[in-house]
Amino acid sequence: MQVLRCLPKQEIINLSVSLGRGGEACIYAVPSCGDLVAKVYHQPTVAHAHKLRAMLANPPENPTASLGHISIAWPQDLLRAVDANNGIIGFLMPRIRGMRPIIDFYNPRTRRQHCPLFNYQYLLRTARNLAAAFAALHNSGYCVGDVNESNILVSDTALVTLVDTDSFQVRDPDSNVVYRCPVGKPEFTPPELQNKIFAQHDRDIPHDLFGLAVLIFQLLMEGTHPFSGIFQGIPEPPPYEARIAAGHFTYSQKRQVPYLPTPIAPAWEVLHPKLQELFLRCFEDGHNDPQLRPSAQAWLSAVAEAEDSLITCTVNPQHRYNNHLDSCPWCERALRLGGRDPFPSSRAVENREHLRPRVVPQRRYAQRPRSPQPVMPLYQANYWQPVATPSYSSYQRQKKTKVYPAVLCLLGFGVLGYLDVMVKFTRPYVSQNAYTQQTLMARPQTNDQTLTFADYYQQGHAAYQIRDYEQAVENFSQAIQQEPTNARAYVNRGNARYNLKDYEGALKDYNQALQINPDEIKAFVNRGNARYMLAEYSNDPDREYNQAIADFNQALRINNQETEAYIRRGIVRSQMARYSSESVQDYKQAIVDFTQAIRLNVSNAEAYFQRGEVRHKMAQFSSDFIQEYQQAIADFNQALKINDKLAKVYLKRGMIRYELTQYAGSESDPNNLKAIEDLQTAAKLSLEQEDTENYQQALSSICVIVESQCTALLQSSAMWEYTGTN
Repeated sequence: MQVLRCLPKQEIINLSVSLGRGGEACIYAVPSCGDLVAKVYHQPTVAHAHKLRAMLANPPENPTASLGHISIAWPQDLLRAVDANNGIIGFLMPRIRGMRPIIDFYNPRTRRQHCPLFNYQYLLRTARNLAAAFAALHNSGYCVGDVNESNILVSDTALVTLVDTDSFQVRDPDSNVVYRCPVGKPEFTPPELQNKIFAQHDRDIPHDLFGLAVLIFQLLMEGTHPFSGIFQGIPEPPPYEARIAAGHFTYSQKRQVPYLPTPIAPAWEVLHPKLQELFLRCFEDGHNDPQLRPSAQAWLSAVAEAEDSLITCTVNPQHRYNNHLDSCPWCERALRLGGRDPFPSSRAVENREHLRPRVVPQRRYAQRPRSPQPVMPLYQANYWQPVATPSYSSYQRQKKTKVYPAVLCLLGFGVLGYLDVMVKFTRPYVSQNAYTQQTLMARPQTNDQTLTFADYYQQGHAAYQIRDYEQAVENFSQAIQQEPTNARAYVNRGNARYNLKDYEGALKDYNQALQINPDEIKAFVNRGNARYMLAEYSNDPDREYNQAIADFNQALRINNQETEAYIRRGIVRSQMARYSSESVQDYKQAIVDFTQAIRLNVSNAEAYFQRGEVRHKMAQFSSDFIQEYQQAIADFNQALKINDKLAKVYLKRGMIRYELTQYAGSESDPNNLKAIEDLQTAAKLSLEQEDTENYQQALSSICVIVESQCTALLQSSAMWEYTGTN
């Protein structure tokens, strides 16, 4: 398509390369300028035009301009239609490269994998820069509005960048018109706005300050939400929005709350006393009086004070903690987590010890990383995804397996003093790519009274297909209100909750569906999936795994042709086999399940992939491990014949081929070149599919095989770009 750029001079631009597409807009590469992208609305409105003009006329300060860093992806120029109308249809904004979502840093699991040397000082600096961003935005009269973890990007040196800026609340200083932010995420929404229709309310700075405090708490408390905790009541634990509305701050000092801190969370005392004071002001005092919430500038000063008071552990220099503590809390935490160090030493990272399994005294389980599966038809099943919440479960694997780590953040950790100038403009992240997944859902206003069950159900289905799971939950909830005995609506809402990592909520929906229809097969299969995921957080994972298998068994009693039940049961059996005294027998049972799934559907690539994975694991127990490896490769080959876009299959096949090379003891072995080809393909596909985990894993594995290419690969890993959608 052609658009007209206005500045610095009028120029017609041909937009042909789409970088992402969302519900409201499409993002294009700008051929004449690689540092910009074009955002073009599907249905541009007069309100869009007025809001963009106001933003361009009053840009906020960028205090890191002297560092060459883009603090905020603010609109740079208007784009007009190349026709007689000449209306404003979009804008140009900076293209952000080489940064990752903030969740990758406050989630210990992803931080350990992608950037293991990002220690507590870096987390404090990120919080400091985040506060500075909000301060600058507020000083210019703007409100983020939809504060959440979806649109903040962070660099390996703790720099931050705000994206999705055209969703901010903007007040035009000339006309005094307020362009509201119509969306919000409950767990970052202050109590006074809970259960409100955002499009009907102007956001105020104190509203932003609540969400800012939540994000800072998560950064400094290993991803723990300030309102998470163990519920002490008899009914089911309330959701976050109910806890926030009630003011039940888990670490409250002035009132009794029905929650105890989660044992896996860091101790409250880890926080610097000044930060403790501000959190109490925000979540306790600010509950009834929002004006008492600390300003962004107050957070900036307090975090800077906390950073200045850091001291270094004598055992591990990567352990930095505040000087009000008598001993290193991170050493203690590493012991409590069974040796899983939250901030591993440089030596441990060099030796790849930080990626080794924890050593535990007894058989326990841990959820292994699960690669996302392609979106299935809505009513079929939920799909397995990596857990996005921090995982500190003591249930970790015991058996030693070969690890191909992603040691990709060892470069670029210069002197932290480079960041002494405060960084401005950041904003949270929800999806896997903060630019490609910018959630600008200015959803159309509809007359709810005219919508039927079928309308809400169809809307939920559409939202699910584009992975807008929050909207899907809302639509299916409205459908359920109109038809509360529809089991499939509960199953579908459960699927959406499952993909939001709300496994307990999903479990509740599947239970309700089965009360309505005890023969609802998908409810059994998906409830088994949810129980499998919940095993990671359980004190008795054996129970959760066995209950999951029982659900799959029940589904197969109803219909012994249910392919998905065989696959999922095989996955659970494979997981349990890793710590079983009868591992070989358990693995064989898993293979029987995958083989049966293949008999039922010879075109099921997932069944071949899972069977290949189990055969690879069985090789460690076999006297003829070469044959097991070859059978695994044969399964991966078949999976790729069915679907040649499966990055995880290329990745696994490449790893096995490399292991065969090691046993052969010769780099001239044909498997060596094949392994490199597989890993390169895995990296390419992962990049295209925005799968950071497999992408980084593939690159690091290539580094292991071809050390001479490692530096170039690490430099090229900056190819991973977060370019926006919607």
